[in-house]
Amino acid sequence: QLLEIVRKEEVVLRAILTTHHHWDHARGNEELARLCPGLRIYGADERIGALTHKVTHEQELTFGAIRVRCLFTPCHTSGHMCYFMWEEGSPDAPALFSGDTLFVGGCGKFFEGTAEQMYSNLTQVLGALPKETKVFCGHECTVRNLKFALKVEPENEMVKKKLAWAKQRDDEDLPTVPSTLQEEFLYNPFLRVTEEALQKFTGQTDPVEVLRTLRTQKDNFKKPKERLHPQAVLAFDWGLFSPFLEKK
Repeated sequence: QLLEIVRKEEVVLRAILTTHHHWDHARGNEELARLCPGLRIYGADERIGALTHKVTHEQELTFGAIRVRCLFTPCHTSGHMCYFMWEEGSPDAPALFSGDTLFVGGCGKFFEGTAEQMYSNLTQVLGALPKETKVFCGHECTVRNLKFALKVEPENEMVKKKLAWAKQRDDEDLPTVPSTLQEEFLYNPFLRVTEEALQKFTGQTDPVEVLRTLRTQKDNFKKPKERLHPQAVLAFDWGLFSPFLEKK
């Protein structure tokens, strides 16, 4: 799909910025490197496939008029890197490619790190970026994230509005990404750990402990099951689906 877009846009693929080594973010690197000789593959973790350029925190890269600042955010993986991009003289808002650190309405699991690290990532590193920054995260899990956010803050009108919007986008098979950093502070519970409602929900007052408890709660969160349509239930009761369910 990527190479088809490259052909369609009549551009040349020169570099890949990889956020972390997980297969769903880096599995195409080796094949792309084979198909595009001289391809530069940037990242902060030796486990990233076909890595050619290891980057460090606050390192800046330039691609034509596009500037990239590498932001090290260890926690989801120990070598996770986010990329903040802007274009000199452009009226467009800057963009953050946040991988699995910051999602629309959520944050990544703490697979290889701690709540302290994620708190620093979200408040000091990513949270300090310009508020108009567009957030391009690695997955579309917005509806599920916001269902959890609604459980945490049932009175938050911004959560309700964003969830209704995200459900409609999902129904129409349209993306919910990007959001903006400014929006995230209004409905993303992981960016709202100093709010009274979050402290009440978690039973904690220290922001790091609020975050740690939130992540545990999210890991165990089961989204409300969609109720079956009454007619579908009757059809099951009457055995109308039986011919389709029998084993061959």
